[in-house]
Amino acid sequence: MVLFLCLLLFFTTTLALNTTTPGQSIKDGETLVSAGGSFELGFFSPKNSKSRYVGIWYKKVSTGTVVWVANRETPVSDASGVLSINHNGVLSIMNRTKGIVWSSNTSRNASEETIAQLLDSGNFVVKDRNDSDPTNFLWQSFDYPCDTFLPGMKLGRNFVTGFDWHISSWKSMQNPAPGLYSLRTDPQGLPQFFLKNGPEILFRAGPWNGAYLTGRTLPTVNPIYSFEFVWNENEIYYEYEVQNHSVYTRYLLNPSGLIQRTIWNERKNDWEVFATSQADQCSIYAYCGPYATCNTNESPPCKCLEGFMHRSASPEDINSVDWSNGCTRRTPLACEGGDSFLKQTGLRIPDTSKSWADLSIDLKECEKLCLKNCSCTAYTNLDIREGGRGCLLWYGDLTDISELNEGGQDLYIRLATCDLNHIQKKGKIKDKQKAAIIAISVIITSGMMLLALWLYVRRKKLRKTGEHGKEDLELPAFDFATVAMATNNFSSNNILGQGGFGPVYKGTLIEGQEIAVKRLSKNSGQGLEEFKNEVTLISKLQHRNLVKLFGCCVRRDEKMLIYEYMPNKSLDYFIFGLSLISQNLPPGGLFVSFLMSFG
Repeated sequence: MVLFLCLLLFFTTTLALNTTTPGQSIKDGETLVSAGGSFELGFFSPKNSKSRYVGIWYKKVSTGTVVWVANRETPVSDASGVLSINHNGVLSIMNRTKGIVWSSNTSRNASEETIAQLLDSGNFVVKDRNDSDPTNFLWQSFDYPCDTFLPGMKLGRNFVTGFDWHISSWKSMQNPAPGLYSLRTDPQGLPQFFLKNGPEILFRAGPWNGAYLTGRTLPTVNPIYSFEFVWNENEIYYEYEVQNHSVYTRYLLNPSGLIQRTIWNERKNDWEVFATSQADQCSIYAYCGPYATCNTNESPPCKCLEGFMHRSASPEDINSVDWSNGCTRRTPLACEGGDSFLKQTGLRIPDTSKSWADLSIDLKECEKLCLKNCSCTAYTNLDIREGGRGCLLWYGDLTDISELNEGGQDLYIRLATCDLNHIQKKGKIKDKQKAAIIAISVIITSGMMLLALWLYVRRKKLRKTGEHGKEDLELPAFDFATVAMATNNFSSNNILGQGGFGPVYKGTLIEGQEIAVKRLSKNSGQGLEEFKNEVTLISKLQHRNLVKLFGCCVRRDEKMLIYEYMPNKSLDYFIFGLSLISQNLPPGGLFVSFLMSFG
């Protein structure tokens, strides 16, 4: 019975690690840990600070990386703080004097079974104990993000209540109070996401195009993330989830105003920056001004759209870094039937604050609508999926356009017809020039290939004939690989003797014929002509009583003679017997015997 009560007490305590109820409290030094052990909630102090805050941080990885703070602007000055929940479902943080320094709010009545629970997503929620439906939560920390955008959080706006889901930077690494920078939704025109410093726009994440936010080039299928964008009459929001829950990732808006997507690298035991929103100068909002595109691979990165010119004719201004004034039309729009559209591809589409969209209209009807309104300056598809659908119209200046290396969208820009005709004529001339260049390149390349082929065939022919005139030799030519194989790659074990001009090797051809190979030393001083003379002379001395010369082998600076192999004795022994040797005469007495003595 005692064991059962102990197990029950342990089981209850374990369940309660991630939960607190009315009548309970979390004191400074105590924490809640999510069921899967991913996150922890409690009091903490930022580095080099004595102020105490209630926050949520990673527990399983990167302990101490805070993702949410409750009392951002009202810290507790010492370790006397207490977090509790009352019967109405309201969370409160109290200091030493029982003064409330922070509290949550709820618009719904709580039940008797209200609890506060830390979920394994990092969301701290107030809910009925037995209700797990997120739409029924009385309160949740995910509705009040700080500087971190976690999987499952929303970034957007509720049109009914006016509630704004956004993230804001810390003031500094030591102070989690809201800083200068915020990332939030702008509902004007086609809704999009802006990074701002106060009212000033620094970076535009862009609107949703059906596959991704246009401010970034992201694939439609991602092995790590799944993205969702919801837009209806009640709300608009963007959120993401991780496909693999063992991957820890977050978006962080740091005190310097940089948005970074980081992934936990378990091997390095550190956060690895996967992407940064403001990676280059083209990500700076409206860097090149209206009617200009930005390309980081060019210098200067800014250039006017086709049919537009720099507002200043001065070459210094055109080549300067400041393009904030952008470009203007070469020819004003005629409006009444005198305008046309130029298609530009691979672009990050312009700021959509002054735009209009309708998913039910096709691109042809979209063009007609634009032509009917003189203020309309461009159009494109609202959704890029399935070959494109819907209509998106721009009114006024086209601002914050970039050329993307991959991805991007088509944009149909309104121009005076005369400008469009001029551009198309220029394009045809360029096409002809390109065709001419291609034709010349093909001719030159073909000529070089033919020359290379001729040289290759000639060289191959020379190699077959001994590279430098082996065709003059009247003996069969042996392939170097054949000779090498026959002599076991000129093994020292195959050496029969050493002459003045090089070693002699014993070998066996593939068909079983035994041979002797005289390999001319590279340092012998004998050149090709001397070698040819020697071969010619020996070939003329062929006799049934002499060692038979089978042929020769010439490859680059290698020169070899291939003879019949005579076992055990010298040729002179078989011809003259021992008497000649006893007289101390030159063995064999003949030139050929002198060349090939096998012993």
